[in-house]
Amino acid sequence: MKLILKLFALSMLATLVGCSTGGGGGRYAIQQDHGPAQAVDVSRVPDAVPRVESKSRGGNKSPYTVLGKTYYVMPSAIGYKERGVASWYGKKFHGHKTSNGEVYNMYAMSAAHKSLPLPAYVQVTNLANGRKVIVRVNDRGPFHGGRIIDLSYAAASKLDMLGSGTARVEVEAIDARSWNGSSEQVRAIASAPAPVPQVVAGAGRYLQVGAFSLQATADEARRHLEGLLPGYQVRIVPLQRQDRTLYRVQVGPVQLNANLAELVSRIEAAGYLRPHLVE
Repeated sequence: MKLILKLFALSMLATLVGCSTGGGGGRYAIQQDHGPAQAVDVSRVPDAVPRVESKSRGGNKSPYTVLGKTYYVMPSAIGYKERGVASWYGKKFHGHKTSNGEVYNMYAMSAAHKSLPLPAYVQVTNLANGRKVIVRVNDRGPFHGGRIIDLSYAAASKLDMLGSGTARVEVEAIDARSWNGSSEQVRAIASAPAPVPQVVAGAGRYLQVGAFSLQATADEARRHLEGLLPGYQVRIVPLQRQDRTLYRVQVGPVQLNANLAELVSRIEAAGYLRPHLVE
């Protein structure tokens, strides 16, 4: 219980620090946006699959004002098609709420747009290389001049625009009611792994979350993580060091893919610092 209360206090402190950060940081702990610390292969993350959805309760107020400029939300996305500059956003916003109240996942195929109704589905084509992705628009932005869409890290990676930061694109809305993706495309999307943490039986890698001198503290951490990460094994591995024992808390098994970075972010958000891989 003491550990849980301590984690809660740390979480509240982090929230207050984020809210009070100046210099453009706002409520975000990171001031300068960036991708994950190491490049993540998102080539197998599937495109968003267009489906009929009701408008979100959040994010559809029209008009709305940001940085002194007023924007109007379209009544419908049908027929929308535009060419312009795309940018992307990543770690700074990862885990925070989007404009429609969902949680931004930079490893999912999503995007932000200033005027499309939320949610909406669009096909984005990189005009420099012909690469195409389908994303679900669930956020507002970008509010920098001259940009028409802000893509998730995963979508930008698949369009090969991470290095340049921006790209000339064509954005075309998809009408989910009449979307006729080919049967091969539908099967490929349906069979591809979803961008959520995966557990692979028999894998030998674990994330070590902490090492505690008291077994009772390790037990509390294990129970907390089991509630936070259903489907994962949370184990305690004792390590004898001269005259004392360390109780190492580990989560897994894990794979070296985009889901690992997502898992690390979830663990860090819960107050555990610098989880690292062990065999």
